[in-house]
Amino acid sequence: MKKSFSSALALLLCSAPAFAGGIDRSGQPIGVIFEDTGSNKNYVELSYGRIMPSVEGRDLAQYGGRGTGDVAGDHTLPMFSYKRQFTDKISLTLMYDHDFGASIGYDAFNPADTDTSYMFGGTYAHVTSEGYSAIARYKFDENWSAHGGIRASYASGRVGLKGAAYASFSGYETELDSDWGLGFIIGGAYERPDIKARVAVTYYSKIKHKFDTSETLNGIPAELVLASLGLSADLGTTEVDTPQSVNLDFQTGIMADTLLFGSIRWADWSNFKVDPPAFAAVGATQGVSGGLVDLDDSWTYTLGVGRRFNENWSGSVFLTYEPKGDDDLVSPLAPTNGYKGIGVAAVYTKDNVKVTAGIRYLDLGDAYAETGTPDVARTRMDGNNAVAAGIKVGFSF
Repeated sequence: MKKSFSSALALLLCSAPAFAGGIDRSGQPIGVIFEDTGSNKNYVELSYGRIMPSVEGRDLAQYGGRGTGDVAGDHTLPMFSYKRQFTDKISLTLMYDHDFGASIGYDAFNPADTDTSYMFGGTYAHVTSEGYSAIARYKFDENWSAHGGIRASYASGRVGLKGAAYASFSGYETELDSDWGLGFIIGGAYERPDIKARVAVTYYSKIKHKFDTSETLNGIPAELVLASLGLSADLGTTEVDTPQSVNLDFQTGIMADTLLFGSIRWADWSNFKVDPPAFAAVGATQGVSGGLVDLDDSWTYTLGVGRRFNENWSGSVFLTYEPKGDDDLVSPLAPTNGYKGIGVAAVYTKDNVKVTAGIRYLDLGDAYAETGTPDVARTRMDGNNAVAAGIKVGFSF
């Protein structure tokens, strides 16, 4: 049972979903590859998480001080993992998750309603992404192992810009049709079974998507808009790279039945660009740079302590922290800046079944939604938070 305790507590990081930098959602966890199946050769895990954010603000006083309403929608995080232990040294894990996504919508501007933003009323962004991974692991001995594999991404998105903050771009909309992309995962781990210690590092490559793209401005097709301005562009597709990232996960026993665990995640959001061709062509004539989004790299930290109470029950408490970016100016399509959070989780283990449940509260960092080149603050987003909850069921057989 002590091995189950060690593995379960390390996996508590996944029991409540993240609300991280850029449009990061799942945090791309791979803790399941270290799951000890005991005498069994197979392990399957199903989980479901839900994030319920509350994000709102007000236009700055010089722009009328109108409210934005709640701009962030709830979203869910289903995950599925299957691990096959072929030998004592070789295993293969298949995983499915929603790694990136966005659900942002500002209420359409209404002059008679003081709680609809003049700056951003009607702006929206909806992004979906599904990840499919196959990860092989090889144990050189009881201390050292390596893992790696491939990751496929199926993604789509649509964005609309509306409001005075966008000036001549107000009324712009684009749709990025669904597209597949492929990348790789590689990493390694060092373990000390006698003290339940593990340090694992995993690198995720960027994944390139080439989206079929449609663009309009106030319902007018991009071709006609460009022609009216005497411009031309190679329309029809948009290339977007999802960010490369690195996860460092660690755990160690610190006393009998007590485990210290944590993680550090870096994601390369500063190189994440969405530049639909007509938008980029018109923007270049007006000195606009940065595309539809302009994000900073994110660093996300988690630290917790787990405790095994008896042969069936264990639990933990953990803290999460993502520092703010370079300044308080952020994209209106990702209108928060870092966060601090606290969570609790519990694990029930019985025979070959393990159930994990967790909940996390996040205090989302205040920020100013900006537009323009150079950046100009338009709306103050403050006092925001999110509640994340999840449940996970694992079976070994």
